[in-house]
Amino acid sequence: MKILLVLAGLVMLTACSGGPPPPDWKTDAADLIERYQKHALLGENILAERYFQQAVGATGGAGRVTETARLWLVRCATRRAMLIDDACAEYTELAGSAPNAADQAYYRFLTLRWEALDVALLPGQHRDLVRAPAVKRPEALSRIDDPLARLLDASLLVMRQEADAATLTLAAETASERGWRQPLLTYLKLQQQQAAARGDPTELDRLSRRIRLIEQSFTSPHR
Repeated sequence: MKILLVLAGLVMLTACSGGPPPPDWKTDAADLIERYQKHALLGENILAERYFQQAVGATGGAGRVTETARLWLVRCATRRAMLIDDACAEYTELAGSAPNAADQAYYRFLTLRWEALDVALLPGQHRDLVRAPAVKRPEALSRIDDPLARLLDASLLVMRQEADAATLTLAAETASERGWRQPLLTYLKLQQQQAAARGDPTELDRLSRRIRLIEQSFTSPHR
């Protein structure tokens, strides 16, 4: 599931082609952070955390401060994509001793500090969203091809209170298409709140059925 590495790509743990094979700590960390993201998005939190700690152990065991900080940044991004208000505290603690301009820009992006942000330092899929005026950002969101980047950016718009109803729908359907039930459940419940505020019983019933299916999947064996 290489798509899950859209955020882990920032970590740059895997070697470029043509050179010597990467050391074990790099390949192990890259594999483990991918597994972390997969299981976190599925809502399998105990398993996800186990993989994340193993990834941190791989980079930490090699004494790699910058790479370990980036793993925490990936974790923060993954949680924020699921609308969890993570402050990225572990990243900032480690990054203080080994700052990196691109990582710092991504950190500011994740923590909603978009003013005076050097957009050129961001991963390409996020740049148009930040550059757009606030009223145009939901429209810019729909042009993001990568599902995980789209979900993350939708979540950040929600946190910035710049999301509209179409943003919630796009985020929910992005998560649904990928089978990412943890963020899907969150977004469906946000839509449910909106439907309740509008007094829309038909939409409430439709959303309730979807939510019930997802909640049942958390307790049903599926592997």
